[in-house]
Amino acid sequence: MADRTAFEQRYGFRRNEATLANWRLAPYSKWSFQNAGEFVPSAGIACADGAVESLAVDPTNLLSQSVAVEGRRETVADFLQRSDTDAFVVMKRGEFVGDYFAPHMDLDAAHIVFSISKSLTAILAGSLEADGLLDPSAPVTRYVPEAEGSAYGDATVQHLLDMTVSVDFDEIYLDPTGAFERYRRAMLWNPGGGEALLPFILTIRKGPHPHGGQFRYRSPNSDLLGVIVERASGRRHAELMRDRLWLPLGAKRAASVTVDGEGTARAAGGVSVTPRDLARVGEMMRLGGSIDGRRILPESWVRDTLTGGSAAAWKAGDFAHLVENGRYRNKWYQTGFDSGAFFAIGIHGQWLYVDPAAEVVMVKMSSQPEPVDDPLDRQCVAFFQAVSAML
Repeated sequence: MADRTAFEQRYGFRRNEATLANWRLAPYSKWSFQNAGEFVPSAGIACADGAVESLAVDPTNLLSQSVAVEGRRETVADFLQRSDTDAFVVMKRGEFVGDYFAPHMDLDAAHIVFSISKSLTAILAGSLEADGLLDPSAPVTRYVPEAEGSAYGDATVQHLLDMTVSVDFDEIYLDPTGAFERYRRAMLWNPGGGEALLPFILTIRKGPHPHGGQFRYRSPNSDLLGVIVERASGRRHAELMRDRLWLPLGAKRAASVTVDGEGTARAAGGVSVTPRDLARVGEMMRLGGSIDGRRILPESWVRDTLTGGSAAAWKAGDFAHLVENGRYRNKWYQTGFDSGAFFAIGIHGQWLYVDPAAEVVMVKMSSQPEPVDDPLDRQCVAFFQAVSAML
């Protein structure tokens, strides 16, 4: 009884009220986003043995500083609280200079990052490309022959990486009956079961446009990329994450990725990591693919990711309202700002924002009630710009 009462006091509900049917809904998400593995089967991603994280810090009193967000003056802490932030971590020149953790979030808790998983999976693809194991210009069917006849039958791996595949599929997060709900059941994120993830993806048909012309944000593209990196390497997604990113990164806490009934990783959205370890990923990207003298990615791959891509495809695509002059390359977003800022983003308010000019990396993990909140996303970008300028 005492344990249950302590849980209720912290989260506002009983543990048995959070289920597979509601784990992505408020208020349950404040806990379930830190415990996705209690709802969906997950594969572990180990960190270095004996790694210990330091205590939360705010040596610059960052949280009390005032920022202007679209004309509204407020403290950093006020903005974080009103945007349902679970954790906010800031690095400056590789050092942690500010932490915020909501009362329901622990320093060492791994939090699901949803579509930031896509950007992490792209890092695996870049690593395999560097070793000659993966060719982004190759057709998808080189690695997944059974994709012949689907939307992906005449697409390339680079089309997947840049989200320029033409597919007859809509990303409607709150649709309770359509193709997206069927997709969620295939990944075991919703009750009811159904076909496995890859068989579902291969039922998707091509859209009306040719591949390569428009940025169309469709998550199955990234799950298919996860299958490709597994087949190109002969290793499971979680093993690749461990050996090619987590261990060389110097991650301090284990991570995980949800899997379907066949063990296929939810490469598009199932990764859980701690805020500080995600910040280390951003710092590695800021430094051109290496960290603490350990090279994880070729500098050329990082440069292409942060400067390549099609401006025309972006402007014709789904997210031009977020950053007008942006681009999308290798599953990372470019802002087009003079600072060279770039980011990775996930639903319900997950952000990894890097400002190279200011030498700043920020991670914001959240439990926003709505999967997508366009006005708040624009405010977040303005907030990150303001904090970068302050630092």
